[in-house]
Amino acid sequence: MAGRVGDSSPAPSGHHSSQASRTHAVRGSSVPDPPGPHAAAAMDPPPRWRLIPLLLLLLLSSSSPAARAWKKDEFRSCNQTPFCKRARTRGPHSLDAPLSLDAGSLFVSPDGSLTAVLSHPSRLRPLLLRLSALPPHVLRLQIDEDYSANTPPHRRFQVPDVLLPDVEARTLHLSEPKTAGGVSTLALSSDVDVVVKHDPFELTVRRASSGDSVLSFNSHGLFDFEPLQESKPEGETWEEHFRSHTDKRPRGPQSITFDVSFHGADFVYGLPEHGSTSLSLLPTRGPGVEESEPYRLFNLDVFEYLHDSPFGLYGSIPFMIAHGDSASSGFFWLNAAEMQIDVLAPGWDGAASTENGRIDTLWMAEAGVVDAFFFVGSEPKDVIKQYISVTGTPLMPQQFAVAYHQCRWNYRDEEDVAGVDSGFDEHDIPYDVLWLDIEHTDGKRYFTWDHSAFPNPEEMQRKIADKGRKMVTIVDPHIKRDSSFHLHEEATSKGYYVKDASGKDFDGWCWPGASSYPDMLNPEIREWWADKFSYENYKGSTPTLYIWNDMNEPSVFNGPEVTMPRDAIHYGDVEHRELHNAYGYYFHMATEDGLLKRGERKDRPFVLSRAFFAGSQRYGAVWTGDNSADWDHLKSSIPMVLTLGLTGMSFSGADIGGFFGNPEPDLLVRWYQVGAFYPFFRGHAHHDTKRREPWLFGERRTALIREAIHMRYSLLPYYYTLFREASLTGVPIMRPLWLEFPDDKETYNNGEAFMVGPSLLAQGIYEEGQKSVSVYLPGKELWYDLRNGSPYKGGVSHKLEVTEDSIPSFQRAGTIMPRKDRFRRSSTQMVNDPYTLVIALNSSSAAEGELYVDDGKSYGFEQGAFIHRHFVFADNKLTSTNIAPDNLGNKKFSTDCVIERVIILGLSSAAKKAIVEPGNQEVGIEMGPISLRRGSSSVAPTVRKPNVRVVDDWIIRIA
Repeated sequence: MAGRVGDSSPAPSGHHSSQASRTHAVRGSSVPDPPGPHAAAAMDPPPRWRLIPLLLLLLLSSSSPAARAWKKDEFRSCNQTPFCKRARTRGPHSLDAPLSLDAGSLFVSPDGSLTAVLSHPSRLRPLLLRLSALPPHVLRLQIDEDYSANTPPHRRFQVPDVLLPDVEARTLHLSEPKTAGGVSTLALSSDVDVVVKHDPFELTVRRASSGDSVLSFNSHGLFDFEPLQESKPEGETWEEHFRSHTDKRPRGPQSITFDVSFHGADFVYGLPEHGSTSLSLLPTRGPGVEESEPYRLFNLDVFEYLHDSPFGLYGSIPFMIAHGDSASSGFFWLNAAEMQIDVLAPGWDGAASTENGRIDTLWMAEAGVVDAFFFVGSEPKDVIKQYISVTGTPLMPQQFAVAYHQCRWNYRDEEDVAGVDSGFDEHDIPYDVLWLDIEHTDGKRYFTWDHSAFPNPEEMQRKIADKGRKMVTIVDPHIKRDSSFHLHEEATSKGYYVKDASGKDFDGWCWPGASSYPDMLNPEIREWWADKFSYENYKGSTPTLYIWNDMNEPSVFNGPEVTMPRDAIHYGDVEHRELHNAYGYYFHMATEDGLLKRGERKDRPFVLSRAFFAGSQRYGAVWTGDNSADWDHLKSSIPMVLTLGLTGMSFSGADIGGFFGNPEPDLLVRWYQVGAFYPFFRGHAHHDTKRREPWLFGERRTALIREAIHMRYSLLPYYYTLFREASLTGVPIMRPLWLEFPDDKETYNNGEAFMVGPSLLAQGIYEEGQKSVSVYLPGKELWYDLRNGSPYKGGVSHKLEVTEDSIPSFQRAGTIMPRKDRFRRSSTQMVNDPYTLVIALNSSSAAEGELYVDDGKSYGFEQGAFIHRHFVFADNKLTSTNIAPDNLGNKKFSTDCVIERVIILGLSSAAKKAIVEPGNQEVGIEMGPISLRRGSSSVAPTVRKPNVRVVDDWIIRIA
C-alpha cells in the first residue's frame, strides 16, 4: 500500500485530525481509492458539496506546515458559544432574585440523603436538591428540575454507567440538620461539616474543629439553571450558527452555571485535556490576565494541536484538584455536555481584598444536571483516592502493556511487519507490541484485513508471539456505509446507529467515506459490539491481538468542529449535545468488554483509546493524541501526562518523537529518554513522515535510544508494582513532585520534573543544544544519581551539566527499587530472570520498598495468586516480608526467581561480607556498578548472588 502516498513510507491510517484527516481523505483514504482491488468499490462518490472543502484542504496540504497547522478559528470560542458568553458577562450576585432554599422543605429521606426545594419566582418549575455523603469526606450535591407538577416533553440527561454501581449503597445516613438564622448545618463526617445558607442559596464544606472553609458553592451568587421549556416562546431564536453549520437546538437553551471556590489553595490542577506547559491551571480571567479563553471540555479531533492552549482536545474529565500548604480538596461534576471553566484571578470580582489562599472558579455547561462531588483531604493523595472511590480504580494491565510499543501509520504489509520485528532483534533493542493502523483493513472496514497486504494475519501474529510479543490493530467507531459490508448491514437492520435530528441513521464522513456510528449509549448495542471481537467474528484475530480505539470523540470530518452534530439522537431520546464527551467512554467500555468476552474473562484486556471521560481508567490506556515533532510538544507532554494521572488516567503517555513532522535526531533521542518514564511507552509517527525505527539515526543515536529502552525494561518490576498500587488506590504512576512532597511549595508548579512512584525523580531536557539544566530535588534527604550513584543534597536546586547519554534522574534516599537487568527481546522472556534490588540509604541508614509479582496476564491475582513483598533495610540488615492479604481467595502464585544482586547506595565501602538467613550463608560484598551500561564504574557496595527467593521470608545481614 505504500504507493498511495507516493513515497517509501507506510501508507495512511487513523487517529488523525480535522484538516489532516480530511486532507488524507482525498489523498488516499476517504474518496475512492485507486491503487488496489479493495479500494472502496462499493462506496458512492461523495456529493459535490463534500468534495469542495476536501479539495481546498488538499491544496492547503501542499503548502508549508504552518499553513496546515491547527487554527483556533476552526473551533468555537466562548464568544461564539452563547451559553458561555452569557455566563461570562454576569458579575457576582448580579442575577435578579437568586435562588433560595425553602427551609420548610428540608427532609432527611429514608435512604439517608437530605432533600430540599430551591425556588425562584420566575421559574416554571422549582429545583430539587439532594445532599448525600460517602466515606470518608465526600459530599455529593444533585440538583435537577422538579418534574412532578409540570413535565416537559424531555427530561434532562443524567450520565449513566460512570459512577461505580455501589455508590448509592455506600451512601451514609445523614443526621437531621441543625437550622438557625437561615442556615442549616449538618455533619459530613466527624471532622467535616456542611453549611447550607438558605437565601440566597450557598453551600460550604468546612473543617468542623476550626470552622475553616475548604470548598464553597455559589458563594458569588453565579448559580443559574436555565429551565427546560415546552415550546419556543414567540420571537425567541434558539438556533446557533458556527461557520457553515446551524444547530437548531430544538429543545432550547438548558445551560447550567455556578461558581466553586477552593479555600486554602495555592494552585488548582486537572481538567484534561488541553495542551499546556504549565502543570497548574493558570487564571483565565481577572486582573493581570490578558484576554483568554476558559478551559474547554469538549472532545475534539484536533489536528496538530497547540502545545499551550486552553482549547479542548480529545478527552474531558471535569475534575479539579486544589492544593496548598494548609489544604487539599477536589471538585468533580458528572456532566458529559460541553463544559467551559474559568479560573479567576484574585480581584476578578472587584473586591478590594481577597481571602488569602482562595481560588475562585466558574463552571459552565451546555446541558445536563448538577451531579457534583466535593472531596476533602488532609493531603492530595486522599483527594485522588476519594475521586477514584466514585469513578473506579484503573485497570491492572498485563505485563507486556507496560513495556515498549512500536507503531506507525502504517506498517505496509506482512513483509514490513517482519522486517521491523527482526530489526529490533538485530539491533539488540527490546520491544513488546507492534501496531497496525487503518491500512491493514479491507477498505477501512474494521474487523477485516487487506488480504493482498496481510494474506496470513494469524501466521503473522504467531511469528510475533513466538518471541513473546503481541500485536495491536485499530478499530474505530465509524462503520463504512456499504451494502456489502456485513457489519453495516447488521447495524442497519437492527437499528443500532445514532440517528440524525430527523430520525434517520446519521450519515457522516470519516476514513471510509460515508459512515454511520453505533449508538454506544445503548447497553444492548455495546453488548452487540463486544461480540464482534470473538475469534469467530473477527476473522484472523488471535489471543495475542489487542485493540486500539481511535477517532472516538466521535470524529466526523464534515460535522461541526469535526464532530457529530449536537442534535443527533441517541438511545432514550438523548441529544448528542448531552452526552458528547462520554461517547468515546462508552465505545472504550464496549471494546474492553469484547476482549474480556473473547478471553472468557480470564485474559486481562489491553485497549488504547484516544477519547476519554471520567471513569475511562477502568477500561484501559490513553495517549495525548496527534502531537508534533518539536521541543515544545516534548516539554508540554509532561504536564499533560501528569494531569491525566491526577484525574485517574494513570496509564497514559505521548507519542515518542511527535506524531506529525520529522524530529531532529537529537530531539528523538531526548524524547526516548523522557518517554521511557511515561506509564504508556509508545513510538508512533504519521505516514507522511520519514521512517523512524530506533536504529535509523546512526550508530551513536541508536545506542542512546537502545539505552533508554533498556533502562525502561530494567525498571519493569518497579513499574508493575506501581501499576498494582494504582489499581488499588488510583494514585498515579507518574506523579507531580508535590504529590510526594505536599508541604514543599517549590514543587507546586514544577511541570518539568516528575516522580515515578515514590522513589524516582526525572527531569527532561526540553531545549535543543542545552548545555546545563537546573534540577530542584525536594525534601531533606539525599538523592542518588540513577546512572552513577552520585549523591545530591535535597531541598535545593542543582545546576547540572547536560550529557547526551541520559536525562537527569535520581533515586530518593530511603527507598528500595526492584529491577531486572538482563536484556531480552521482550518482557515475556524476562519472566524467570533474577532481580536486582537497589537500596538508597537515608540519613538514618534506612530504606524501604515493595515488589509485586503475578502471572502478568490473568485475573488470578483477584483470588490471591500474587506475591507482594515489603523490603526494609535498617540496623544493617535487609528484611523481606510478605504483605499480601490472606483473605482474597485460595489461588496461589509462586516463582523460582531469586535476588541476584543487592546494591546499597550510601553504605560504607568497608563492608566486605553479608550473612543470609535462614541458612547462615556467607556471601561477599564487592564494589560494583549501579547499572550494567557499558563503561559503568564500580561505585557501590554490592551483595553478589545472595540467591534468596523473592517468594520467601529472609534476612541479609551486613557483617
